[in-house]
Amino acid sequence: MDDKILVPLDGSPTATRIVQGIIREKARFFGPLTLLHVIDEDKFAYRMIPDFQVEMIRENASKTAKHLLETHQENLERAGLLTEIRIVSGSPRQVVCRIANDENFNLVILGRRGAGEIRDVLFGTISNYALHNVRCPVMLF
Repeated sequence: MDDKILVPLDGSPTATRIVQGIIREKARFFGPLTLLHVIDEDKFAYRMIPDFQVEMIRENASKTAKHLLETHQENLERAGLLTEIRIVSGSPRQVVCRIANDENFNLVILGRRGAGEIRDVLFGTISNYALHNVRCPVMLF
């Protein structure tokens, strides 16, 4: 049986470590990997930016996300793993959990990083949120 595996990625060094870890442990993963990037639209909420520039920023964010995911996709597929890419907008931690739960993923693979409270230093804010809000197992790299 193939597992549905969700791999949220951003442009951080942690995301690169996640991909390297998946490649290193590729024998453990069966089924396609869905590489997800969530464009955090809250970051566009600065009121002094004219509407036409917000749209330009949104388009550039989408292009950057696509390039980022395609780079990770190439590395994973070169290692023999099946992947698909997906770009959505919203609050990253809420979107990751909603997709994982609503689409019945079997596993979510996240990185450990973050700042602030001790649990966020240990796991990262998105990772910590996912640990408590998804119904499937969460693997931390």
